[in-house]
Amino acid sequence: MLTTVIFDMDGLLIDSEPLWQEAGMEVMGRFNVKLTHDQYHTSTGLRTNEWINHWFTHFGVNMVNAAEAETAIIQKAIEKIAARAMPMPGAEHALRFFKERKFKIGLASSSPMALIDVVVNKMQIGSYINARTSAEYLPYGKPHPQVYLDCANAMGSLPAECLCFEDSFNGMIAAKAARMKCVVVPERHQQQANKWCVADLKLSSLQNFNGLLLDGLEQ
Repeated sequence: MLTTVIFDMDGLLIDSEPLWQEAGMEVMGRFNVKLTHDQYHTSTGLRTNEWINHWFTHFGVNMVNAAEAETAIIQKAIEKIAARAMPMPGAEHALRFFKERKFKIGLASSSPMALIDVVVNKMQIGSYINARTSAEYLPYGKPHPQVYLDCANAMGSLPAECLCFEDSFNGMIAAKAARMKCVVVPERHQQQANKWCVADLKLSSLQNFNGLLLDGLEQ
């Protein structure tokens, strides 16, 4: 029986991915690197240090600059998200849906805890959330399942009791590796990609989740 729901944050509850992309592009531009939109989205769901390492290696940028670039991206992203990010459609609906059904509700994000706290305060959703976990200081981030396992453990839940919501491929793999059910809400231009077949359910919006879909996931 499902008793617990765990949400990813960036791109799922809040429209922060374009602002992360802005921050990343601005900092990568310092090293004469320009990512395409498709290139950027192959690396969504990674922690910032992993994202930097991936693209610095890909483009042959000197790794001596990696720590400085990571700090700059995180600072820019927090500033941009605090000022401009908006809730994703259906975010409040989904949180209210599960709270009304007495589910334990967690956040499990690759983002630093400092940003998680900014988003929770900005969206005024602290009363919904029972646990917040960040992969910031874990040995491995998504697609490794640890951040999801930690979130479930913080709420006293078993993996089999957990339903996860994700928007990224790396996040979906993390949730499934944790042996949890996973609903994906991909970006519109990625909706038809075959890679989402591992998910238990695919939606175009959190707004579309309902009791019948929950019943189907519990079977």
